[in-house]
Parts: sequence; C-alpha cells; structure tokens
Amino acid sequence: MKNFGIEFKWAMIFIVALLIWMYLEKIVGLHDQHIAKHLIYTNLFAIVAIILYVLALRDKKQHYYKGNMTWTQGLIAGIVISIIVTIFSPLTQYIISTYITPDYFTNIINYSVENGKTTLQNAQAYFNLKSYMIQSAFGALAMGLVTSAIVAFFVKSKNINT
Repeated sequence: MKNFGIEFKWAMIFIVALLIWMYLEKIVGLHDQHIAKHLIYTNLFAIVAIILYVLALRDKKQHYYKGNMTWTQGLIAGIVISIIVTIFSPLTQYIISTYITPDYFTNIINYSVENGKTTLQNAQAYFNLKSYMIQSAFGALAMGLVTSAIVAFFVKSKNINT
C-alpha cells in the first residue's frame, strides 16, 4: 500500500475538494433559488479536478519516481486515484445529499417538472440518492480515466517515450 500512498492522499484531497465545492454551490443558491443555472456552474468543477490531477501526478513524479516518470506510470497513478475516488463516491454522494444539501432532490424535481423538462415520474426516478450514487461512481471512473490519460501525457518526463 505504501506504493499508492500518494494516490490515496490525492484521492482524499479530491473528495474533500468536491465536498467543499458542493457546499459552495449550496450557499450561493445553485441548489435552490438559482437551480436553473446549476448545470452550467457545476461543470466548472472539472477545472478543479484537472488541477488536482496535475498536482497529484506531479507529486507522484517528484516524490516517488524522483522526477523521472513515464506516461504509463502517470496513467497508472491517475487510474489508482480514480478507483479510490470511485470506491468512496457512494459515501461522498450520501454526505452531499444528506448533510450538505438535503433539499436538492426535491428542488431539482420540482424545477424539472415545473419547467416542462420531464414528467414527475421520470424526475423522481432520475433525481434520487440511489441514482446519484450510481451516476457519481460511473462518472468518477470515466472522467478520472480520461483525465488521467491526458494529464499523464503532459506531466510525464520529456526524455522518456513511454
């Protein structure tokens, strides 16, 4: 496990950053009075996620690989971070939905139905804790893998071809 200590540290930092982001969304009203703008602004977390992956892979490169990391090594480190975040994503989503923003599902269901975006039945089927736990797990893994591959390309040592 010592080989993946850096990845575990950065996965925990990522999770804490996500929880803080969700709290900030809540306090600026993106989960209630400004819910119509939520989809736009929540995607800005991608910038934070990319920065965290860059910092994580740079940390791995400097402190584990002594400044000489291949793309494959960076990719593996990123994949490990993504897997850890994925494993914790149901718990993270539970914390978000239960403690940070317990009214979000009610608010987004009401908004979606009132604005003709979907039916009540479809909204209730989509906007609920179980659905979001599944979505967050698949999303964390998929986006983590893509981000890892791209970031590893830019963070790898320039004198190594792999």
